[in-house]
Amino acid sequence: MEVVELVVAGVLAAFGVRSLVTWMGRGFEPATAGERVVYSLHVTARVGMWFAFAGFFAGYALVDEPQRFRWYVLVVVALAGIQMLTALRLGRPPR
Repeated sequence: MEVVELVVAGVLAAFGVRSLVTWMGRGFEPATAGERVVYSLHVTARVGMWFAFAGFFAGYALVDEPQRFRWYVLVVVALAGIQMLTALRLGRPPR
């Protein structure tokens, strides 16, 4: 069973690399420095989600007691929250 989790982790990590390359290639001209920070947080959270899911599957395969690994779900929830809040902020029209 560990092999399946590691394969899934590898596929998710590959999606993370693909997402990173895709987002690094997109052009974005922020109006302010704050908008640049919010955009950077947004991209980091989007790419980080893939790596967080990959880490979850790899950890589940490699940890002796997976029950002690349950806290890792909070990492995924935090990244999703950051992604949602930054998307809301970036979606607002300029003043």
